[in-house]
Amino acid sequence: MIVFNLSSYNPGHFVLVGIPGLEQFHVWIGIPFCMIYIVAVMGNCILLYLIAVERSLHEPMFFFLSMLAMTDLILSTAGVPKTLSIFWLGAREITFPGCLTQMFFLHYSFVLDSAILMAMAFDRYVAICSPLRYTTILTPKTIIKIVVGISFRSFCIILPVVFLLTRLPFCRTRIIPHTYCEHIGVARLACADISINIWYGFCFPVMTVISDVILIAVSYALILSAVFRLPSRDARQKALGTCGSHVCVILMFYIPAFFSILAHRFGHNVPRTFHIMFANLYVIIPPALNPIVYGVKTKQIWDKVVLLFSKRSQL
Repeated sequence: MIVFNLSSYNPGHFVLVGIPGLEQFHVWIGIPFCMIYIVAVMGNCILLYLIAVERSLHEPMFFFLSMLAMTDLILSTAGVPKTLSIFWLGAREITFPGCLTQMFFLHYSFVLDSAILMAMAFDRYVAICSPLRYTTILTPKTIIKIVVGISFRSFCIILPVVFLLTRLPFCRTRIIPHTYCEHIGVARLACADISINIWYGFCFPVMTVISDVILIAVSYALILSAVFRLPSRDARQKALGTCGSHVCVILMFYIPAFFSILAHRFGHNVPRTFHIMFANLYVIIPPALNPIVYGVKTKQIWDKVVLLFSKRSQL
């Protein structure tokens, strides 16, 4: 009979390796990571500031965009500062509660980001396919219900992951070959059956995100069919331009995320270094590029950004 020490159920700390095989380059890899993180923080903060102070941006689309910016700040801040401390300070240790907290906020913000993109796709569908009913469908009350619903859904999906990890005994190595704590990576260190963790992680968070992708694809298929029926060429170009920024953001978010998820589940032949690098992309790249894409592609925001910086240059 195997007897586990009580302390094995509550390990003191884990050790995050960083990017395996590239340890000698950590200092240099940290430089672009830090620069991209600064761009993400500054870009999303400027976006939130503009949406908050400009009354012309107090519309459903920009409300969802502000929510996306806040979630992106959580996503990047949950992972990048710890990654930089590993690269530059060699601070590889992380406590078990700290690991669970980081994992929760990373996974929660990822699932919430996906839900926000779905809500934004629905917003664009109503705006383009039913423009006369836009204000009656997306009322402030409806928007609050959507926000509370997707936030609560994301919370309920990710919270069980924390409890699934706390039940596991960790009596083997506590070295995590990654830059941050994530569910299956931590579960694989346990000296117990993790079938429940694997199937829950695949069936609930992943299938939820896949359902979001399907709904987004259906929304944009209906949008495109409506756009190409518009009589005015200018109206078609304006609608396509607005949707183009959404599609860019969606692709930037889902492609690296799905690669990382599938590599964890099926990609046993994928080099670990390549996998870890790709897993970091969806933590730092979308939060940095989202405000840039929306700032350039959305005329209302671009005009306000130009006005903001022109005022500052005159002071």
